[in-house]
Amino acid sequence: MSFDPQSVRPDFPPLRDGRLLYFDNACMALRPQAVIDAVTAYYTEYPACGERSLHRLGQRVDGEVSLAREAARRLLGAKRVEEIVFTQNTTHAINLVALSFPFAAGDVVVTSDQEHNSNLLPWQQLSRAGVQHQAVPFGNLEALRAALTERVKLVSMVMTSNLDGASIDAKRTVQVAHEAGIPVLLDAAQAAPHQEIDVRSLEVDFLACSGHKMMGPSGTGILYGKRQWLERLRPTLVGGGTVTDSTLQAATYADVPERFEAGLQNYAGIIGLRAAIEYLERIGRAEIQAHEHRLTRQLHEGLARYDDIRIFGPPPEGRTGITSFAFEGIDVHDVCMLLDRSAGIAVRSGRHCVHSWFNAHHVEGTVRASLYLYNTEQEVAAFLQALAKVHDVLA
Repeated sequence: MSFDPQSVRPDFPPLRDGRLLYFDNACMALRPQAVIDAVTAYYTEYPACGERSLHRLGQRVDGEVSLAREAARRLLGAKRVEEIVFTQNTTHAINLVALSFPFAAGDVVVTSDQEHNSNLLPWQQLSRAGVQHQAVPFGNLEALRAALTERVKLVSMVMTSNLDGASIDAKRTVQVAHEAGIPVLLDAAQAAPHQEIDVRSLEVDFLACSGHKMMGPSGTGILYGKRQWLERLRPTLVGGGTVTDSTLQAATYADVPERFEAGLQNYAGIIGLRAAIEYLERIGRAEIQAHEHRLTRQLHEGLARYDDIRIFGPPPEGRTGITSFAFEGIDVHDVCMLLDRSAGIAVRSGRHCVHSWFNAHHVEGTVRASLYLYNTEQEVAAFLQALAKVHDVLA
């Protein structure tokens, strides 16, 4: 029996009155009551420091954070909890690697040509240190293989594009890079909430994802790194919590992952992230993925009826729950605003932080409808009906 989204909708407060149709999940997912309760419990029951205080409140914080790190390990299939670094989001995690990796002048980082700014700008910034960035066509393994010269020291690729829901062959990408002796960082922001991930099966060296896209609190994220690679990173954001001792002249840094978690952490967020991961575990990401594919096919069939539409990305069978489209001669922002004001439908319009791709392809922007576990076939039908009215007004 397939997953029934109606079984979970009461768990999400914004959906309870039935007035919101939320199709902006690629930006941020809604949070179930269990996550809200976990965050509230921290602030009301044990709002104290972790890692420092031996009193009962501090010990409870430490215990809850440890449970969250174990949940993150399970989420990604990591071997050890020491391979899990808590970050603010995917952007923070990628920047952490970019600034800490032992690059030298003349080194090269290779990405795809369809990266979110979070996996583009950090590498551009390294030009100050003489590190160069090179882009290859999205998902093109032969182009990647051809680009892997001895100067390339890292491959950093998005697993699933937030622009159109297309995915690379992550396992083959890692294999191709490893054949050349090059480590790989995967941006899993749009993959981890929607599909099973096993970093050991992928053999990936680093992987980054965000809590807010998987129903967790804002300001939470995860960086996975193989222990041998985390130990080679040079901490650049340092301070309290990152050392075991210091003098006026030097410091002794803590082991991984603590050396990368400077200052007081977002304890409430980390604890809420654990609740989100456990919620995902109860449902199963394979069930979520299959549900999203059913809805995406329904959405694609409805959109394909328009003669003046362009749907970006692969056919629905090759896409996650993300669908980007644009009507000829109609401003995408007008479509977004009218859907919200006329029908209470939340979608996103614009360039979705992938400006480089839009500029290269001379596309002004798209309307992006992105689905998640609580969306329904009835909502997709309602969206298509509202879109038809908006199209009639604007065309």
